[in-house]
Amino acid sequence: MSAARPVAGVICCTRIVGIEPAQAVMNRYVAGVLAHADAAALLVPSMPELMRASEVAARLDGLFLTGSPSNLSPDRYGQAADDAPGPFDPGRDAMTADLIKAMADLGKPVFGVCRGLQEINVAFGGALRRDLGATELAHHAPDDVGFNEMFDHRHPVSLVPGGVLARGLGAERITVNSVHYQGVDRLGEGLRVEARADDGVVEAVSADLSGAPLLAVQWHPEWQPQADPNSRAFFALFGRALRGDPLTA
Repeated sequence: MSAARPVAGVICCTRIVGIEPAQAVMNRYVAGVLAHADAAALLVPSMPELMRASEVAARLDGLFLTGSPSNLSPDRYGQAADDAPGPFDPGRDAMTADLIKAMADLGKPVFGVCRGLQEINVAFGGALRRDLGATELAHHAPDDVGFNEMFDHRHPVSLVPGGVLARGLGAERITVNSVHYQGVDRLGEGLRVEARADDGVVEAVSADLSGAPLLAVQWHPEWQPQADPNSRAFFALFGRALRGDPLTA
């Protein structure tokens, strides 16, 4: 009998289904973990009023923070929320902040995508910028395109030589899909830049969590990974991290 696979916690978002709030994760994120990190998965509800992060963290081998249509509330990084674009998900904001700390305290890996990178940056004391829809390099497709075409919007990024991503992907420069209006402004303390877009925007970060790796990207490797070896390689790195294998080898 084969050994049991490691278990990754996958964060939920609060969504409205019909007229009721629900805890939800898009299948593509879960499938990425199951198929390409070769792990089992448990969905972690963003309901901090009913559950503590510490109750869950000790039972997980690692944590995966997904992307989401929602944005972090700016008051999480010391800015006024008056004119900030929503939607917001305060339950997820609170739960992920506590989960990142709990996993760090336990020395367990944390990986993130898009909103997940932004949550990590803020958890480490960083701040976000909200103007990437108006910059010279478009980080999001035009608003009038279809859903699939939105994820087809791509641009190149440069990987930091010697970094976790550069070694794991075996590349210095790759092309990624880009579906975000927000991104890193002030880098969180202890985070290392792993990749940048040509306009200087941080596209990936890493850190050490008491010996376990943290790695997050601003793009969406969960979108059709079967067609992109770099996306599969990102999830393979998560699989290695869940099993306690060093990513620096």
